[in-house]
Amino acid sequence: MTVQVSKRFFTVEEYHRMGEVGIFREDDRVELIEGEIVQMSPIGSRHAACVDRLLQNLMDKVKGRAIVRVQSPIRLGDRSEPQPDLVLLRPREDYYASGHPGPGDVLLVIEVAESSAEYDREVKVPLYARYGIVEVWLVDLERNRVEVYREPKEGRYWEVREALREEEVKLKLLPEVSLNIREILV
Repeated sequence: MTVQVSKRFFTVEEYHRMGEVGIFREDDRVELIEGEIVQMSPIGSRHAACVDRLLQNLMDKVKGRAIVRVQSPIRLGDRSEPQPDLVLLRPREDYYASGHPGPGDVLLVIEVAESSAEYDREVKVPLYARYGIVEVWLVDLERNRVEVYREPKEGRYWEVREALREEEVKLKLLPEVSLNIREILV
């Protein structure tokens, strides 16, 4: 006898309804990736400290030019709503109260990985590329490096490089803003 197994994929609307009716609690660490509800890794102390350093740095440098969001959703089509560690968004008067930002609102996505770098690199980074997110940084704490992804086209990034520890990296869409990699990888 053959057993047929099939997955049930969800839309962003169904995912939100699950939250509204209490299937998810507000502090549940889940995100919707390509229709699947994915449990996110717990946030370790190195991860939290790195996000805090990035937040402090970015808040000072982009004031008035971008909105900085921490671990908040961005909507990518009808079946994905990832929650990157940090996102820089185009300024908007309502601070996106009328709806989660989409790909055209995103200036930079930063994913910090203490134990999830492989998943982020193989699943989330290509997802961002498919939706045309112009720039993604993957801070890999396990390997102590920052990977910079730019130039999304045909579902992948055509510019991929490791930023050196002593390097100042300018943001693609805000070239007057740069971050010192040494300050990220303390």
